[in-house]
Amino acid sequence: MTSFNELGLDSKVLQAVVDTGYTTPTPIQAEAIPHALQGKDVLGIAQTGTGKTASFTLPMITMLSKGRARARMPRSLVLCPTRELAAQVAENFETYAKHVKLSMALLIGGVSFKDQDRLIDRGVDVLIATPGRLLDHFERGKLMLNGVQIMVVDEADRMLDMGFIPDIERIFKLTPFTRQTLFFSATMAPEITRITQEFLHNPVRVEVARQATTSETITQAVCMHTPSRKDQGPKDKRDILRAIIDAEGESLTNAIIFCNRKRDVDIVAKSLKKHGLDASALHGDLDQSLRMKILNGFRDGELKLLVASDVAARGLDIPNVSHVFNFDVPIHSEDYVHRIGRTGRAGREGTAITLCLPFEEKYLTSIEALVKKEIPRMDNPLKTKVSASKSEEKPTRQSRPKRNADKPKAVEAPKEKVAQPVKTEAPKPAPRENNTRPDNNRRPQRGRGRGRDNGPSVIGMGDHMPAFMTRDLRALQVAATPKEVEEEPEVIEEVVAVETPVEEAPKKPRRRRAPKKKAEENAPVEEQPAETAVVEEAAEEKPVKKPRKRRVTKKKEETPVAETPVDKSEAE
Repeated sequence: MTSFNELGLDSKVLQAVVDTGYTTPTPIQAEAIPHALQGKDVLGIAQTGTGKTASFTLPMITMLSKGRARARMPRSLVLCPTRELAAQVAENFETYAKHVKLSMALLIGGVSFKDQDRLIDRGVDVLIATPGRLLDHFERGKLMLNGVQIMVVDEADRMLDMGFIPDIERIFKLTPFTRQTLFFSATMAPEITRITQEFLHNPVRVEVARQATTSETITQAVCMHTPSRKDQGPKDKRDILRAIIDAEGESLTNAIIFCNRKRDVDIVAKSLKKHGLDASALHGDLDQSLRMKILNGFRDGELKLLVASDVAARGLDIPNVSHVFNFDVPIHSEDYVHRIGRTGRAGREGTAITLCLPFEEKYLTSIEALVKKEIPRMDNPLKTKVSASKSEEKPTRQSRPKRNADKPKAVEAPKEKVAQPVKTEAPKPAPRENNTRPDNNRRPQRGRGRGRDNGPSVIGMGDHMPAFMTRDLRALQVAATPKEVEEEPEVIEEVVAVETPVEEAPKKPRRRRAPKKKAEENAPVEEQPAETAVVEEAAEEKPVKKPRKRRVTKKKEETPVAETPVDKSEAE
């Protein structure tokens, strides 16, 4: 086992390391620091929590201790994916460079440009920035990158996920070709491999054994839950989370709750606050000052529950974390190792609990394949509560039939009530069919029934009126007079006899309107077309009926004089 004294660091840097309490370097530090001090490009493959931040800060301070920076021309550049990680790297520089006179500037969002411009104008030895804010200063003409001697890219795999790779390529092209590059990533995706082949010069590959096994001091568990509905899953998860927090009791001193999306971060934090828990949200949309305030409060113990996303919590160095909750199963299996690595540090015991829905089981299987062991399942507190509530409800159900058994009279009363309205309803439809009164009732119902009652009334008028008013009246008036004479007086009397009862029947509806009577008089005449002779009589009677109002009497008087000669010719 090597020590820091054997790595070739500056004496002032070693003094700062001793002050922090570290005595032996981590594997990534022991392999990367010697190559970095020799000026070689280093490609480090290591995850967070392995001490890789010190593996590039310590050699940088040693090499930059000699020399002086110029205005707006930083000597070294460190790129980080998030504000929190950049702030943490800046704290490490302040810790290890306290015995060395080096100027440093932090360029991140959420801070005014004026304060950052003042630091750049004075000259900066170490410039720590996020890609977006760095390019903003460059485009404003406040920064020049042609004096960069050492360039560090930290968490390159996370930058790939956040879409910063095009910005990284642009920044690489703005720096000198002779720079030294220290490139660190947890994984080597094809895009990252392409960048290293293009911008690194014969790099020394330093790879630490992949952290596929979690710490033995961390107690892991998975709570499986199948919601009754798909949209009920998030709500059930929040209920389960609160139940687990209450069950942990005093053993839970503080905890980090991870969510996959920013929206869920806010929802979970608000839900915990609503139920009286001390919680706060941490994600990229918050102002930098508020984010730092939340982190400091969590470190100092003022905040108990921190709800965060992967990006916001990446690289956080908080030693005393008792619990980690995965509200969502991480999509990338490596993120699971990063998340639960926040607890159980430095030999301390920790607990990591994951909430899993059916559609997340595929992510859980990939995590178990990476860890190479099955994560134990725990009892679902939500189901236990439901089963307990069901057992309590059973005695109340037994008492309910007793109450219902005492009320037989209430059952008999509705039976009598039901029989009465049936009797009253039966006679009502009969008069509607026989009498003409329901016609008036149908008129207001036309709008409601949308023409159901209008059909028969309109059809009746349409069948009768055109038949004898428009076509048969004028044409048959002349032809009807001789035909009536040919018939015997007995037949005429029969026709009159048939007409008289028809006239008596419509006398009843005279109470309303006369035209309705005419429509009714025509109906019986058409009903008698069974015999051929009767059909001819009905056709002759149609023109006679309507002219009876004014001219029927005159026609009857003229017919006997003119009909006699006409009958002889027709008979021949």
